[in-house]
Amino acid sequence: MIGTVFRSDDVPVEDRFDYWCQLVHQAVAPSHITSDYAADFWAEQHMMELGPVMVWPVSVLPTRFRRTEKLVRQSDPDMYHLSLVLGGGLGVEHIGRTDLYGPRDLWVTDTAKPYEVRPPDGARRPVRGVGVDFPKALMPVSPNRVRELLGRRLSGREATGALLTAFLTGLERESNSLRPSDAPRLGMVLVDLLSAWFAQVLDAEDALSPETRHQTMVARIRAFVRQNLHDPDLTPPVIAAAHHISVSYLHRLFKDRAQGEGEGETVAAWVRTQRLEGARRDLADPALRTTPIHAVAARWGLPRASDFTRAFRTVYGLTPKEYRLQALSSPEQAE
Repeated sequence: MIGTVFRSDDVPVEDRFDYWCQLVHQAVAPSHITSDYAADFWAEQHMMELGPVMVWPVSVLPTRFRRTEKLVRQSDPDMYHLSLVLGGGLGVEHIGRTDLYGPRDLWVTDTAKPYEVRPPDGARRPVRGVGVDFPKALMPVSPNRVRELLGRRLSGREATGALLTAFLTGLERESNSLRPSDAPRLGMVLVDLLSAWFAQVLDAEDALSPETRHQTMVARIRAFVRQNLHDPDLTPPVIAAAHHISVSYLHRLFKDRAQGEGEGETVAAWVRTQRLEGARRDLADPALRTTPIHAVAARWGLPRASDFTRAFRTVYGLTPKEYRLQALSSPEQAE
């Protein structure tokens, strides 16, 4: 597992709000935090340090954050903060801009400038989202250009914004299966996505290095593949056509990326690995114990039972049936 999880229910009621405020201040620039629910506070937050980037999925009762000029003078970590709203709503005021944000909206703030984040009047339900804090120096776009984005409501539903949203929500979903050694690489992937998203929204993609453009394309392709693993016809030509590139360029992207990461998988091999890993997880899931093995395989785009069994045994050393029996009888061995 990457990072640590805070649950307010694990803390005495009288200490919950103050404890959570301290936790937030470790992740973001200091601000004044208040809540109408401070006396009976509830929050769940996952802190993931990915190299130079801090990612923190959070669910919290309506809360206000106010970073003043005085706090800016006292402490400026020279960071940008990005927030993705997944549930509920928030209002943000920053550099003279004010807007309301709902699910799948994104906003960016600059720690060197005051801001205020507040729930809508009368809000009672928890707000759910993901915060990301990262050094300004990592962005290839100039601060003057980034200023155009500050305090604006931006979409996480399309193009690179959708890819960024999928990556951030996927981090939380897969956090239990990720290892601390994965954190630095995931951090750099996120930096590449943030760079590409900034450049796309600002129409400044020329500011990106060729390496970052290539990495972003690979990230888009991998996200597309993961969303379509159920399709047995998901082949390199289909993947290339969906991204308006040639099959040879697709192979070259993966070859260059694999060499940089010390990996040797082709596109087809990477797709097969994702399918087998998805099937492995399902076979170890007690909730799916009655689902036939051939149905599990077909769900992951592997409709030929004999091919699935042979490939599974090659990778995991057991047949799918043997693996399921072992995993469900000994959960520790399924990890």
